[in-house]
Amino acid sequence: MNPTESILAATDLSASSRDAVARAFLLAAETGAALTLTHVLSQGALDTLLKLFGAESAPVEKLLMDEAREALAKLEAELGEPHGVTAALHLQAGVVLSTILDQADAMDARLLVVGAHGEGALHRLLLGSTAERLLRRTLRPILVVKKMPQATYKCVLVPVDFSPWSLSALKLAGVLAPQAELVLLHAFEAPFESRLQYAGVEAETISHYRTAARQEAQLQLQALVKSAGLPAESARMSVQHGDAAAAILNQAQEQNCDLIVMGKHGQGVMEELLLGSVTEYILAQAGCDVLVAGKA
Repeated sequence: MNPTESILAATDLSASSRDAVARAFLLAAETGAALTLTHVLSQGALDTLLKLFGAESAPVEKLLMDEAREALAKLEAELGEPHGVTAALHLQAGVVLSTILDQADAMDARLLVVGAHGEGALHRLLLGSTAERLLRRTLRPILVVKKMPQATYKCVLVPVDFSPWSLSALKLAGVLAPQAELVLLHAFEAPFESRLQYAGVEAETISHYRTAARQEAQLQLQALVKSAGLPAESARMSVQHGDAAAAILNQAQEQNCDLIVMGKHGQGVMEELLLGSVTEYILAQAGCDVLVAGKA
């Protein structure tokens, strides 16, 4: 990111979403990106208020907006001043998901930052079908913050499947965490491995296929680093046989990674997995922050 690029951090002003805002300020300080904090008052809740209290709800609505504006300004001052970063503030009533995405489009945000936990509508952004809707409705990278940041990212795990999205994820990791050590991971099974086992193919033959697949993956990892314009020594490479989700979580823990960067789509079976179960599983189970990369 250069100073002309921008980050949009969405907050519901809960204590837990403060972690995401803190990380957004840290990233803005490190990359020079412009930062905007946004808070959306649920229009549905305001409409319910109107139905219950009629015209008398107007002063209450104004009070809610004023309190939210004050809380947003306080958050900006407390977290921005230590980093020497001033954030623009955006407050609006609307449909939470759509309003956040509209704001991201309006400012051409290069990164969306949200918390893994929260309250109300924003809390539901990362649960169930709403998470899938969020990922499907934007090609912008989305950073899900799970912990209060203590420092810039030190070790970043980038699971890859060699689709164009993998290159996008690797480049984004290099930009977002320029000082971090990168760990590239490819989890594989030999082509039709389970079918070969079921068909009674000898274990030695399957082992040969696995060895060939591992060697090919190692060559592709080296080529991927080169394509991303990164020095060969800037990334450690790991090729693991077995389930992708399990390999990602194991490597993240073993390497003490503080960020996982995943491509939004893959190819073949991996494309289906990364749109559904694997991404959702990693978001739910990872102990560190997770960034879902956008455009390939």
